[in-house]
Amino acid sequence: MSAVTFTDASRSYPNSPRPAVDRLTLAIADGEFLVLVGPSGCGKSTTLRMLAGLEPIDGGTVHIGLTDVTSLAPRDRDIAMVFQSYALYPHMTVARVLEVAKLLDLEEFLDRKPAKLSGGQRQRVAMGRAIVREPKVFLMDEPLSNLDAKLRVQTRTQIAALQRRLGVTTVYVTHDQVEAMTMGDRVAVLKDGLLQQCATPRDLFQRPVNSFVAGFIGSPAMNMLACTATERGAEYGSMVVPLTPAQRLALTSAAVTVGVRPEAMLLGAEQGLAATVVTVEELGSDSFLYCTPVEHPANVVVARREGLSSVRAGETVILGPDAAAVHLFDGATGDRLPDRAT
Repeated sequence: MSAVTFTDASRSYPNSPRPAVDRLTLAIADGEFLVLVGPSGCGKSTTLRMLAGLEPIDGGTVHIGLTDVTSLAPRDRDIAMVFQSYALYPHMTVARVLEVAKLLDLEEFLDRKPAKLSGGQRQRVAMGRAIVREPKVFLMDEPLSNLDAKLRVQTRTQIAALQRRLGVTTVYVTHDQVEAMTMGDRVAVLKDGLLQQCATPRDLFQRPVNSFVAGFIGSPAMNMLACTATERGAEYGSMVVPLTPAQRLALTSAAVTVGVRPEAMLLGAEQGLAATVVTVEELGSDSFLYCTPVEHPANVVVARREGLSSVRAGETVILGPDAAAVHLFDGATGDRLPDRAT
């Protein structure tokens, strides 16, 4: 088991307008479960392949423990990978992972070959194939993508629990931010080859460093309202969010983005935004109201209510943000503005 360190690590492809991974500096602690997440093309899988030795590194270094593995062959890095495609051996039985069959609850399937196993069972066998090698680092590249929704939830819980039991440093790639937030000790968010933020799931949710992370983390996504800074504050139609002197000083233009998560978008505010309810999603424990502001009919604002909602599509509501839960970003750069002093 070892820590992993990327130092200004870059990877570029011929004829590409930008690096696939651009000067990545990231330290992963010994035994940590770190998730790389981001949209398609952000560089997360390339980063994993650079660590595995499957992609050359054009600049910077990668260390596993105290060893510089930048130029080492994959077989010399003491890593084990779990792929989306399982990467099983069709001519072998699960008995090859007998040492961990009990740990993975696979004992009754020891005489079966991969073709006779379910998706979830195949994924556990792939985990076993990696575990029996006793590597320094586990690398997992979207291992749950082929599973149905119910099995994904079950398997991600098993993988997270197993990693904590084994204590092996793990780097996990996914495009699913819910998966990332529920599994990782920390989550690294990438966009266009650049690391945007690496923090605990709670810190990412509560204090995103820019508007991209704010909009990417959370389901449904944070409401991102394009406002204009005036003497009154950040204005979005009839809704006004006050700005502190420090926030005004940090702005590079009059453009301000106000971020409000659905659970912080309150209904029945005394002063707020008149909106028409377009759709109501009732999930039992929660209801999500998708609303079109009267003054901004091209936009959609989402509000969450606990339990079943008495509001119906077609009704008009007044929306207003919880002042204590508002996120403010520079509209031009996307950077987070200074927090309001408490």
